[in-house]
Amino acid sequence: MKLTTAEQMKELDRQAIEERGIPSIDLMERAAAGVAEAALALLPKRPGKCRGAALCGAGNNCGDGIAAARLLFLKGLKVRAFLVGDYEKLTPDALEETRRLSECGVELERFDPADESQRAWVLGCDVVIDALFGVGLSRPIGAGTPFAAAVDWMNESRAAVVAADIASGVSADTGAVLGRAVRADRTVTFTLPKIGQAVGEGAALSGNVEVRDIGIPADLVRGLVCRAQTVERDFARAALPPRRADGHKGTFGKVLIVGGAVGYTGAPYLTAAAAVRTGCGLVSLGVPETIWPVEAAKCVSAMPFPLPDKHGRLSPKAKEEILERAAGCDAVALGPGLGRGDGVTELVLDLLQKIQQPMVLDADGINALGGHIDVLDARRDRITVLTPHDGEFTRIGGDLTGSNRLGAARAFGAAHGCVLVLKGHRTLTAAPAGNVLVNTTGNSGLAKGGSGDVLTGIVAALLAQGATAVRAAAVGVWLHGRAGDLAAERLTPYGMTPEDVVSSLPAAIGEIL
Repeated sequence: MKLTTAEQMKELDRQAIEERGIPSIDLMERAAAGVAEAALALLPKRPGKCRGAALCGAGNNCGDGIAAARLLFLKGLKVRAFLVGDYEKLTPDALEETRRLSECGVELERFDPADESQRAWVLGCDVVIDALFGVGLSRPIGAGTPFAAAVDWMNESRAAVVAADIASGVSADTGAVLGRAVRADRTVTFTLPKIGQAVGEGAALSGNVEVRDIGIPADLVRGLVCRAQTVERDFARAALPPRRADGHKGTFGKVLIVGGAVGYTGAPYLTAAAAVRTGCGLVSLGVPETIWPVEAAKCVSAMPFPLPDKHGRLSPKAKEEILERAAGCDAVALGPGLGRGDGVTELVLDLLQKIQQPMVLDADGINALGGHIDVLDARRDRITVLTPHDGEFTRIGGDLTGSNRLGAARAFGAAHGCVLVLKGHRTLTAAPAGNVLVNTTGNSGLAKGGSGDVLTGIVAALLAQGATAVRAAAVGVWLHGRAGDLAAERLTPYGMTPEDVVSSLPAAIGEIL
């Protein structure tokens, strides 16, 4: 699904109102109806026994909240609406909604942070509408202001909180928290979801996001070009490489995995197991000679082979055999459990320069690029997928100082001509062209050592089977997360392991066949 910026949504609204002649008050009424319906669905009892509050700013978002309060009142709720801001700044539509609310016998009250009766009402409500700020917020909510108090009251309330369009305090473009932000149980967002609801802290603060059609013409929505989108089941289904009925093991790709070290025998095994479970025809696994017996005992469906090592880690002397084997493969995964050291760094940099096949670089394969990013730049004419977590990303020059992970991932992929998979909550896949795909699967059970090794195997297997680099990365991340969700359903996020994720891959793939 498309993810929009604040400016894109403002432009859509302008086109609908000014060019297509749709009354803005009609858009507001439809938006309010969506918010009110969501609020009613969250009530613990029938409306006549519940009470609610709407905390409203001074822009059009305020009008959405006022109109939603009226609709809730008409359904039987005891409702109070509070204006957190200046009455003089209300838009014409918000003023009209204030008039309609007043006709129902409910007045828009001025919010007073010092009024304990107001605070008691908000904290004791069954549902609260957050209509303080819309997508246009760009400055932090200042401490000690009435807006800060309103945010705090909503977060302290026992009520279910429904945000109108976006949780107040969340940047629509980055998901960063601007000073402080509302923790919504549900966000009813209008027309299309916003980037900030899918990434960063905003993804967690938005609660369940429901997209509401408010009457923006469909052709305007279809014609909107968005450089970010979510990866959903339909995308994964369309991007999964097909399997020929008359295929053989060579048809479905050959993957070479290079990794492992003394103390890190699990990582290459997990990568190989995941590649096999993702449909790869032949999986070879090059590991230090010292640990080869361990891998040979573990791997039944993959083919481990020993490589020259030094002190339990791969030696630069392994280069020639790796290059020879890589030449006969369709994709190479480099890094799982590799370890760190001068000899390892030398080997990794040499392989990156000489291997022509698509490569997936993970873990210590990525760390070897620290101070040597020019080696990555030299692979612009070849496919390279990097799968760092935030720490590895910053070690190779990624900039996360601005609380904009999506922007940082996009900038890195474009600057270095690679596909970047920035792992974390809502993992991001950034293409060299600047497009970013946001994952929607996964859970906290994946935050365990070994999970990244599984992902590397999935992506390498999809590459070997002919998927494009961006599709292999994005669908690989989706399958990894979905398999993790299935494992968590059986075992809980506490009890699941990376091996459980691997064993759940067939079921995850089965859902999109």
